[in-house]
Amino acid sequence: MKSVLSALLFLFGVTVVHAQTAPFDMSGERSKTLKPIVPETLMPRVTAPQTTTPQVTTPKVTVPQVAAPQIAPSQAATPKASTPQEVTRQPVTPVVPARNNPMVTAVPATPEFQRYVVPFADFRLEGEYDRRSWSIYLTPEQAAAPAKFHFAYQNAVVVAPEASQLTILLNNRAIGQQQIGSPDNASAISFDIPRGLLQPGANLVTFEATQRHRTDCNIQSTYELWSDIDPSKTYLSFAEQDAQKPSNTDAIRAIGVDDAGKTEFNLVVPALAQPGTTKPLLRLAQGLSLLSGMPNETFSFNTDSVPPTGPGKMTVLIGTPAELQPLFSAPEAAQTAGLATFVKDPRTGSTILLVSGPSWQAVSAAIDTIVSPTDRDPKVLRDTLVTQRWSAPDAPFFSSDTSLAFSQLGINTTEFSGRRFHTSFNVAVPADFYANAYGEATIFLDAAYAKNVQPGSHIDVYVNGSIATTKPITATSGGIFRHLPIRVTMRHFKPGLNTVTLEAMLLTNEDQVCLPGTTSTSTPRFALFDTSEFHMPDYARVGQRPNLAALAGTGYPYNRGTVPAALFIDRADPDTLSATATLLGRVAVVAGHPIAVDLIASPGGVGNRDAIFVGSISQMPTTTLSQMNIATTSQASWRPVIAGQGAEPEAAITLAEWRARVGGGALQHQISLFQDWMRRNFDISLSSLQFIPSAERVFTPSNVNSFMIAQGTSATGESTWTIVSAPSAKDLRAGAEAMTSESNWPRIAGHITVYSSKTGKVDTVPVSRFDFVMSQPWSFTNYRLIAANWLSTNILSYAFLVVMLFLLIGVTTSGILAKIGRHE
Repeated sequence: MKSVLSALLFLFGVTVVHAQTAPFDMSGERSKTLKPIVPETLMPRVTAPQTTTPQVTTPKVTVPQVAAPQIAPSQAATPKASTPQEVTRQPVTPVVPARNNPMVTAVPATPEFQRYVVPFADFRLEGEYDRRSWSIYLTPEQAAAPAKFHFAYQNAVVVAPEASQLTILLNNRAIGQQQIGSPDNASAISFDIPRGLLQPGANLVTFEATQRHRTDCNIQSTYELWSDIDPSKTYLSFAEQDAQKPSNTDAIRAIGVDDAGKTEFNLVVPALAQPGTTKPLLRLAQGLSLLSGMPNETFSFNTDSVPPTGPGKMTVLIGTPAELQPLFSAPEAAQTAGLATFVKDPRTGSTILLVSGPSWQAVSAAIDTIVSPTDRDPKVLRDTLVTQRWSAPDAPFFSSDTSLAFSQLGINTTEFSGRRFHTSFNVAVPADFYANAYGEATIFLDAAYAKNVQPGSHIDVYVNGSIATTKPITATSGGIFRHLPIRVTMRHFKPGLNTVTLEAMLLTNEDQVCLPGTTSTSTPRFALFDTSEFHMPDYARVGQRPNLAALAGTGYPYNRGTVPAALFIDRADPDTLSATATLLGRVAVVAGHPIAVDLIASPGGVGNRDAIFVGSISQMPTTTLSQMNIATTSQASWRPVIAGQGAEPEAAITLAEWRARVGGGALQHQISLFQDWMRRNFDISLSSLQFIPSAERVFTPSNVNSFMIAQGTSATGESTWTIVSAPSAKDLRAGAEAMTSESNWPRIAGHITVYSSKTGKVDTVPVSRFDFVMSQPWSFTNYRLIAANWLSTNILSYAFLVVMLFLLIGVTTSGILAKIGRHE
């Protein structure tokens, strides 16, 4: 009995001791304002790792099963990418799960509003150093909202991640840097944008890449370095939904681009076929193009449906309330006066631009309220060519003797430690530029190079991708250039936008040895200072007809017209109007103001005005085709190859057969080789060895081509006619959208330009004979410069004039000596 009692007492003592080991629980008396203590191990401080391959990583946190925390939607966002900044995870107060607490309701996450920012279909940063800048337009609501910057990139496998980095800047302030190390697949990165950095209006976006090769040290290997930025995954995200709400018509400037770098305006006009609607619609299209200022804009027309909206897209409803009734109920204000405002479509919930009024006269007045801010007197000269939406800053116009520092052209002082340094800037020249045969611009270079840079290094200057000059580096032991003059031939300049690229090729002994670690050295070898200058001298100013390069560059001659240009459209169907609006919108952007047009029904209504003819080739007036030296038989024969239809088999052709055809024998072959040698070494061809330019040949478009734009002189010889044509209305629309893109528009030149939708190739027919159009007041200096350029182009005429001048001097001298002196 005593043993049993002793055992019970022992068990009772153990139970009491075990109960006292647990802490005293006062959770029922604890204040509700106090947070529960969470172990430090549940709240780790996560520091972004500096790895060679930047990837988005999510730190894992172990949470007790008994108290799963409920995180607010704003806290449950996707974690940021690895950045040099320190990221701290805040402690979260555990709460009862929603499934066990009927008083707690789950709040759905609010979707973020996104703005794509890359205005190109493809975006690549190349070489050891590359920098690209452009601006995006933000509304006040977007500038005030919290935002993040997202992008995705993939680089070449030969890029060394430990010595390469990508920097993103907004308004010249770095918001993040990323080591370049994603060769296998694209990496998605995001950075928080500091509050107050974004501003209403234009915001400068800059991508800057510094890249080094893994193994090679020669200059040729630098061409293997690249990083591709994915436009479809590069965007700004805004946490507030008010950021996507357009407040006024100024939001047209903030339309932006879609994930492919395009901007699309969808115009819904139920009364599209009604007479009198085409002219105000084309004026609206030009105004929308100028307000947005985007490089890849397209317009589409339809009559019976409201297309869905999205990034880079805007729907515009145009018409009277009665015409719009089947699609949209216009406000009562549109019953009494013209109205242009943003409204919400009750069917889709999307925001659209409504332009309405009691009559089409009121609708036209409402259109003027949108377009009138873009109007400009054609006689007022521009200081800049607007390019900031795809290349910042805007290109300054060089109309006469002018010098600008590199800092004004968007180039900053830069130190460079690699082997091939390149940078570029934009300049613009007017449409009457005529100095491509004799003119020279000058770069006054302020730069320095290190002692280890060897002779044989050189500085090259390119104009629009063509080499213009080379300056060798001959001195040893380093050097400093102080306003070193580098003459740049203006042969490759053209009216409108011109890109000048400066490239330094640097050779060193270290690169020849190429020891490990040499590729990633950070010791500067070259420095370019922003005090360098670009100087453009006075040059010849005279217009030329025809000149498609001037049309693509500045909209000439339609940008200078004091009277509206005549516009011929064969049919007002949606495809033809879409092509016309897309083309005129692009011309308005380069011209800097809307082009005033008057619709005509036949070429007889043109008179002495400049004119534009748009339509399918079968509906084009034969007299107009003949005036443009285009074969009239093409109206029946121009039919592109249908997809799936096989082309005619080609016979086997050998090089020897073509040499026999072209050479015409051994003597002719030697003459052809001599011509090639003269053209290659002295830039002399048979076209320059003639007294009078040859006549234009009749052109027949090939069935491979699907779009054509041609320019020539009118029947009276006093104005310019331009034809935009294709085999069908659908080909016309597709061709206009392709040729007005930023990649193809600068390639329009010569007398005729054709495009193939099947191959994507653009071909030009050069001008054989042109007329001068005086654009400047008479001056001896300008006429002397015009004569200098013309004689430099026509060498045989220049030689003939020199011989005649010597003969005249000889005859005159002989006559004078015959009358003076002694006589026998």
